[in-house]
Amino acid sequence: MIDDGPPRVAFLGMGVMGAPMARHLARAGYRVRVYNRTAAKALAWVALNGHQASPTPAEAAEDAEAVFVCVGNDDDVREVVLGPNGALSTMTEGSILVDHTTASAGLARELSQACTERGIGFVDAPVSGGQAGAENGQLTIMCGSDQSDVFDRIAPVLDIYSRSCVLMGEAGSGQLTKMVNQICIAGIIQGLAEAVNFGTRAGLDIDQVVEVIGKGAAQSWQMDNRATTMAAGEFDFGFAVDWMRKDLAIVLDEAGRNGARLPMTALIDQFYAQVQARGGERWDTSSLIDLLTNP
Repeated sequence: MIDDGPPRVAFLGMGVMGAPMARHLARAGYRVRVYNRTAAKALAWVALNGHQASPTPAEAAEDAEAVFVCVGNDDDVREVVLGPNGALSTMTEGSILVDHTTASAGLARELSQACTERGIGFVDAPVSGGQAGAENGQLTIMCGSDQSDVFDRIAPVLDIYSRSCVLMGEAGSGQLTKMVNQICIAGIIQGLAEAVNFGTRAGLDIDQVVEVIGKGAAQSWQMDNRATTMAAGEFDFGFAVDWMRKDLAIVLDEAGRNGARLPMTALIDQFYAQVQARGGERWDTSSLIDLLTNP
């Protein structure tokens, strides 16, 4: 990054992921401008961390050497990047746009083309690791870019809040890798929900079961972090069902284009729809077990 003072960056999106990621940048010495559609969230972040809040993405991005985006979906990204007050309207040639939103591969390619036309670098960089990973600076970042030199320039910045940051290929490759990630997670959670429900009905001590089988081939992050809370019926934390359904919709749409058969993923998506129907829109994704314990 090139500047005669501390590098200036912008972060658009002060949600449960964006806010701690921006905080890591601030603590690393970057001058950070933040933006959030609900302005109060941006102002609250500034009250805790200092730096500046801007009323529009365009103002946040002005003179920034890198702009990071972490919002809800494709339409949100288009609004904050390509809209009338979007970041691209003020970003300067040679700067870099990084999209951390879990979005479609098509959008990543669209943004890459728009950035290239303006001499701006682009990286699609969805993350995995959840809120805890963002808070602890231990995210896994899956990247796509049409310019490897752009990734090389921005990677040291991404390393500030990641434990792994890998270029997977051209623009859209990061998003496609995140889709693979979500397919895996959906299957693991459903399997774990069935296992915990089975073990409970069999009269086993689930904590003891997890302690034993968690040292073998069944071990997973979900088992380590969600089996006990599943058994207790606790879902008021973590990655919300609404967000997972958004991600699975992207996966299933992409599968419709590339011909991949995803019968398990499609079924689990419908299970999540049932969780939503019983009021669990904001429950953690481990709430799949509620369909089994409370049929």
